[in-house]
Amino acid sequence: LHDECHRYAEELNRRYGSEGYRPVIMVAEHHSQEQVYEIYRAADICMVTSLHDGMNLVAKEFVAARDDEQGVLMLSTFAGASRELLEALIVNPYDAAMMSGALLQALTMAPEEQRERMRPMRETIRNNNVYRWAGSMLLDAARLRKRGDLDRVTGAAGDPPPSVDNVVSIFERRRMAMS
Repeated sequence: LHDECHRYAEELNRRYGSEGYRPVIMVAEHHSQEQVYEIYRAADICMVTSLHDGMNLVAKEFVAARDDEQGVLMLSTFAGASRELLEALIVNPYDAAMMSGALLQALTMAPEEQRERMRPMRETIRNNNVYRWAGSMLLDAARLRKRGDLDRVTGAAGDPPPSVDNVVSIFERRRMAMS
């Protein structure tokens, strides 16, 4: 797969590049966090086109690195981050026409629109950080313990772990209580 990707990158560079300009820079080596940050800052577009995924930190790291509020994020509808980063160009990676249309949109997007999209995504990243997530998990565990549900939910009481239906039921009750 690596060799195939390398061949495609070389062909694109031959076809669309020029002396001193390569449209595709393929990076296949480990980089420090500082180097990754610089790559994100230099990129015009970040394409996260996973076919199945949970939360995609690459998308969030790209947004976090763009304090200049420039750059365009193309994000697969299958990436968990697509539910948070709504201003990204959300694409179905199985739809070639959608992908090419979004890529054209990204390549021709005016700097003002890039800022209008990047600013709220950066705010989302600032507000939904790992510290808030961890605090929320600890608060939920404390509430469960106070109600006497923590051991039952985790199976620590010696009971078998709860069924999926039981976990969903607890979640639904909590969601209704918060409404």
